[in-house]
Amino acid sequence: MPRRLLAGACAVLLAVGASACGGSDTETTEGGLTKITVGAIPIVDVAPLHLGIEQGYFETQGLEVEVKNTSGGAQAIPGAVSGEFEFAFGNVTSLLVARDSGLPVQTVTNGVSSTGKEGEDFGAIVVPEGSDIKSAKDLAGAKVAVNNLKNIGDTTVRNSVRKDGGDDSNIQFTELPFPDMPAALEKKEVDAAWVVEPFLTTALDAGATEVASNFVDAHEQLTVAVYFTTEEIAKKDPELVKKFVTAMNHSLSYAESNPEEVRRILGTYTEMDEQLIEDIRLPAFPPDSSIDSVQTIGDMMKEDGLIKEDPQVSELFPGRA
Repeated sequence: MPRRLLAGACAVLLAVGASACGGSDTETTEGGLTKITVGAIPIVDVAPLHLGIEQGYFETQGLEVEVKNTSGGAQAIPGAVSGEFEFAFGNVTSLLVARDSGLPVQTVTNGVSSTGKEGEDFGAIVVPEGSDIKSAKDLAGAKVAVNNLKNIGDTTVRNSVRKDGGDDSNIQFTELPFPDMPAALEKKEVDAAWVVEPFLTTALDAGATEVASNFVDAHEQLTVAVYFTTEEIAKKDPELVKKFVTAMNHSLSYAESNPEEVRRILGTYTEMDEQLIEDIRLPAFPPDSSIDSVQTIGDMMKEDGLIKEDPQVSELFPGRA
């Protein structure tokens, strides 16, 4: 989440006041269910949320869930802070930047994790067909596309380059939406791209070559994104948080054990075609976040200057870190 976007979130925080921040009041349906809104990107990563709704895990906890599509942490974090969402999905880098900027967000449960398997993860660094770049260290001085600057993409790409013995100081990162990356690679408008599914499979099918699994390089069990709320909601309605966590953990476990169900549900909330759904690499959906991996990402962020202070992992994961 770039700082220019966090400035808007900070403005929201000041406008609503710290005491009211995230204090959205819930409604009750005629059937006695508590209505909640969850901000989530319509991508592979949130399949467990949609499966959980379909399987009735949230209804069992007395919750009626409305999923409101977001474009990512840049929209989800201000939305949660302002009370638009009771819960939202966001990557750990965006949330650590938010904490560093004084926004009172905290994790409630895991969202999505790396598979931890080199060459078999749902995100990777890829280069155009015929490129002279053969491994991460060759990215020194290259023009590399990421979806957001100063976020989990460039943070983990730099780490992969360093880990492979290369110089990460002069990489030219450029911001490009994931859907545009396969074409940019094919036209050689960029030297490389960090891309995630389903666009990773699209790029590879078009001739791109994978040179590094940057999430795997960062940590063997990397927690990439989580579901979060605000401190205000966590204090004001701990029972609501408990119900959401219980339902979400059932949903994550179901998704982890039933990959065929993950692929099936993708056809209901994304625009992916059937063949692509069958071909993509799925991420991992463990119910538990790896606090150690988040600390590792936070330390990289501090080294790269994305945050000013030491990463506030314990504040982001209260009672866990």
